[in-house]
Amino acid sequence: MAAEEASRSSPRSRREPKGRASRQDKYSVLLPTYNERENLPFIVWLLVKSFSESGFNYEIIIIDDGSPDGTRDIAEQLEKIYGSDRILLRPREKKLGLGTAYIHGMKHATGNYIIIMDADLSHHPKFIPEFIRKQKEGNFDIVSGTRYRGNGGVYGWDLKRKIISRVANFITQILLRPGASDLTGSFRLYRKEVLQKLIGKCISKGYVFQMEMIVRARQLNYTIGSNIICGSCLW
Repeated sequence: MAAEEASRSSPRSRREPKGRASRQDKYSVLLPTYNERENLPFIVWLLVKSFSESGFNYEIIIIDDGSPDGTRDIAEQLEKIYGSDRILLRPREKKLGLGTAYIHGMKHATGNYIIIMDADLSHHPKFIPEFIRKQKEGNFDIVSGTRYRGNGGVYGWDLKRKIISRVANFITQILLRPGASDLTGSFRLYRKEVLQKLIGKCISKGYVFQMEMIVRARQLNYTIGSNIICGSCLW
């Protein structure tokens, strides 16, 4: 894994020990959903499996935006199966956007680290322990996965969506030099306070939202570890 060039560390980062997670660390996974009835049980099972095997403390916060396909009913069942200390359903009445979903989820998060990812199986939880190791090794404020190096990739995207993502990343790399290879990706680990500050400053919506988060992080001198090659659950 290539070493990452990062901007200067925040004072908080410099005070924290490197190398491994402390017993106090807890990881809150924010899982926004909309019509994910079929995918949700599988992604939750994979998350529980990954965290159980790696031994990290965790919780999974499901933010369902009024899915008409019954996703909320499935989430309620999962909450009963795994326990409300691990699975927290925090629904909203309607689809209100990704940024506000993260804000809503963070209000209920008890972890000091936040992991954001998609519920559609495009992100495999098996990479989460690597995200955590990467963060501890470099004391990074943010760790971002990439689909555009090595064997990384996406599954289920049509050609148009792939082209838009590639072009957006290419243009932004040239113009802004953000220090991360996958700006539109939504599989990331953040210090909780860093994510809170970034969301408060972001004004864009849709796919551009994820790009703005990384660009603003660089402007605020937050450190970013990337190049973790990741892919879908269907590898």
